[in-house]
Amino acid sequence: MTKDTIGVDVSKDHLDAHRMSDGASRRFANDKHGHQALLKWLGENTGTRIVYEPTGAYHRAVERRLADADLALVKVNPRQARRFAEATGKLAKTDRLDAAMLARMGAVLDLEARPVRSSLLNDLKDLRMARESLVKNRTAAKNRAKNLTLPILKRHNAEQLRQIERQMAAIEKEIMAIVKADPDLARRFDILVSIPGISAITAFALLIDMPELGMLENGQAASLAGLAPVPRQSGDWTGRAYIRGGRANVRQALYMPSLVAMRFNPELKAKYEQLVAAGKPPKKAITAIMRKMILLANALLRDSRKWTPSLH
Repeated sequence: MTKDTIGVDVSKDHLDAHRMSDGASRRFANDKHGHQALLKWLGENTGTRIVYEPTGAYHRAVERRLADADLALVKVNPRQARRFAEATGKLAKTDRLDAAMLARMGAVLDLEARPVRSSLLNDLKDLRMARESLVKNRTAAKNRAKNLTLPILKRHNAEQLRQIERQMAAIEKEIMAIVKADPDLARRFDILVSIPGISAITAFALLIDMPELGMLENGQAASLAGLAPVPRQSGDWTGRAYIRGGRANVRQALYMPSLVAMRFNPELKAKYEQLVAAGKPPKKAITAIMRKMILLANALLRDSRKWTPSLH
């Protein structure tokens, strides 16, 4: 049971902490000595909930240190934190005020702690982000190639494209090596790629961006991926339900595999055609297929079984 809630605002050099129970605040250095001092200030309160926002590389070390101390960690979306602050009328923004706001948000909303991402998954996420950056660079270079006329610029652009392809291949090889070296990740990877439409790249995205997959209820999996329809109703008025929130990277990773699955998976193809025949717009029908794919992946990982025609 959570006894207290601590808000921690993380910056490059400092950690500003605010304790909800007595309103105490303190600043610590964001380094090993500061992390130790923070733990000492927190005391032996088992069940203490720590609420913080992700700040790229700046939060990872303290996150790991607090997780090793068996504290309940709640990493909140910065946009949601800002909206909570606005809803409570707290428009001023300083590190100290942000820490107090995070503590209040965690206590008022009774935010649930989740296991933190392992160091291995953090490394994989860094590699995935690097690959995504290269994909964007490749797209830009291909678009530039359409408008280049000078031979020297064409050669340079072609060389850049070849270099990007080499770098992408090296990153994908490194991701695969890390996944295959970990028995649990290797098992989960093999299950995911057994699903028609899910390639190695998509499996990487699901493993890295949705590590909870296989440990969730169906509704939780769809919601976490941002594929659960959000109802819109007020009085006698009912609007169209739509999807929002969740993890955009997961939705992006599932879009193309869903199109492939609609061609080669008889059940999903029939489901798509049924939805379109019933009047569903094609985009909403594709979203429904994406939702079925994430639920299928969740079920197979939960049961530790590969896909077979009899299990779809």
